[in-house]
Amino acid sequence: MATPVLRSLHVHPVKSVAGHAPAEAAVEPWGLAGDRRWMLVDAAGRAVTQRQQPRLALAAAAPLADDAVRLTAPGAAPLTVTVPEPSGTTVVELFGEKVEAVPAGAASDRWFSAYLAAPVRLVHLDDPAYRRPVDPDYALPGETVSFADGFPLLLASAASLDALNSLIAQGDHADEGPLPMNRFRPNLVVDGTAPWAEDGWRRVAVGEVSFRVVKPCGRCVVTTTDQATADRGKEPLRTLARHRRFGDRLVFGQNLVPEHTGTVRVGDPVRVLA
Repeated sequence: MATPVLRSLHVHPVKSVAGHAPAEAAVEPWGLAGDRRWMLVDAAGRAVTQRQQPRLALAAAAPLADDAVRLTAPGAAPLTVTVPEPSGTTVVELFGEKVEAVPAGAASDRWFSAYLAAPVRLVHLDDPAYRRPVDPDYALPGETVSFADGFPLLLASAASLDALNSLIAQGDHADEGPLPMNRFRPNLVVDGTAPWAEDGWRRVAVGEVSFRVVKPCGRCVVTTTDQATADRGKEPLRTLARHRRFGDRLVFGQNLVPEHTGTVRVGDPVRVLA
């Protein structure tokens, strides 16, 4: 088998909103530069994602200079949001965790609230070096994460997606497949491995950066959401439940923590270190 390579990179500036696929990206201790530094919350400060609002899949956030983002969505005029001054923070909640963040301002709140037809606020993670620690069961002291679900990066394998799609084709919702990789919203997509090879990895290097492979990624209803239409189906969760159940989790992909900073580039070799 040929040497595995990095097929694509994916950065999602706003959690649960469509992002972009750069040719290269800086790896920071808490994830790819610019990834999931913004998030929507409801009136009570709880995170709002595609779990509650599948139409977020149709909105997009493109990065601009100085970490600003340009928001687009069907039926909405584009909006540029600059990084707010960290003059005052608010406490928000993500999967039961309390995190300090900075309100993005009234304009972005109105924009998203109008698009979703629900009151929401946009917040920014101003200081990822301190705001949110990685789960201590898997982290070293001082490791932190952005507004990602739980870990700095998510890796997925093209061969594993092909294998999953083959299983979907044999199931009772074959008409829903094959599924594209964007259902899983990974940061790193690797090509040239055997299906499910990543299950056995403990450390991996992508180009000049090495990572700990800390745990498989448990999947949720977001994976059943067509990222081009916001419609929901049964797959891949139906097939993952039959073939990829690890304990009480339906898994696809692996969560990573960087061992150091650097830059990763599409085409970089991928080496299994342990």
